[in-house]
Amino acid sequence: MMKFETIDTGVIDPETLPWTPYVPYSPEVLIKLLKADPVRGEFISFLKAPVDMELPKHHHSGTVIVYTVKGAWKYKEHDWVATPGSVVFETAASSHTPIGVSGYGDEIITFNINVGDLIYCDANDTMLAKENWRTAVARYLDYCKEHNLTPVDVTSFDG
Repeated sequence: MMKFETIDTGVIDPETLPWTPYVPYSPEVLIKLLKADPVRGEFISFLKAPVDMELPKHHHSGTVIVYTVKGAWKYKEHDWVATPGSVVFETAASSHTPIGVSGYGDEIITFNINVGDLIYCDANDTMLAKENWRTAVARYLDYCKEHNLTPVDVTSFDG
């Protein structure tokens, strides 16, 4: 029997997973890693941030889908504002700077499906850091170790 024949649909309970600070970018921005798929280079997470947040400009090597759960945010480079219930589809090779938008509460929560790398850049588009499924898992495992938590295998296909 092949391994894929034993893989079944599973459910992820976000309440069992911790919010981890999105350092070094912002200790006030928190990430809840739900799933990391090393085969597809995908990671799925929640992001929670104060409304006055601004993250560094970043470039995507793959697509990103962002569903806004709470609050509002936008990119400095665009006129639109993502509000609760909206879905933002980001194409591969796009670059932008996320900022919070006031008037929709005191925090922002988004559900994110990221494929590939997020390359953080300075004002001159020089690469500062790279984030992907590997760095997301490493941040999660480091947080669990630091706080004496038993990590869940977020890369498992077995549920």
